Amino acid sequence: MRKRRLLDWLFGILEVALDCCMSLSEVSHRIHLIRGHRVMLDSDLAELYGVPTRQLNLAVQRNAERFPDDFMFLLTVEEYRNLKFQIETSSSEGHGGRRKLPKVFTEQGVAMLSSVLRSERAKMVFDAIRQLMATGSPVTQKKIDGLSGE
Repeated sequence: MRKRRLLDWLFGILEVALDCCMSLSEVSHRIHLIRGHRVMLDSDLAELYGVPTRQLNLAVQRNAERFPDDFMFLLTVEEYRNLKFQIETSSSEGHGGRRKLPKVFTEQGVAMLSSVLRSERAKMVFDAIRQLMATGSPVTQKKIDGLSGE
């Protein structure tokens, strides 16, 4: 019975990864350690859930009372600069792209987001991300804070 659940879980993760053209290692590279929490960016979660970032953020805004500070928070300018440097993203100034600082979601925030979005895919994505965040693999240990001096 336990092996069956493990296989179901693995197939679910593979289905999600294949659906959004993303491998598990790509997902794990999108988990960052910020302010002592393992978090994911709103844009990365939107890609996994198969919705535009704007739609994901609107769902969060409509259900703001369900997302306390330990579920989701807005990055500071310094944290965002450090994060962009870490993940080697190009500058979006003058090129379109992000106009606001990104939101990041903890494991609890991802769970709440999955319940707000209410789809089978959202549940599968949450299960996959929860397992990756719980492992604490070296990939997830990237420090973005930059201000802590570590």
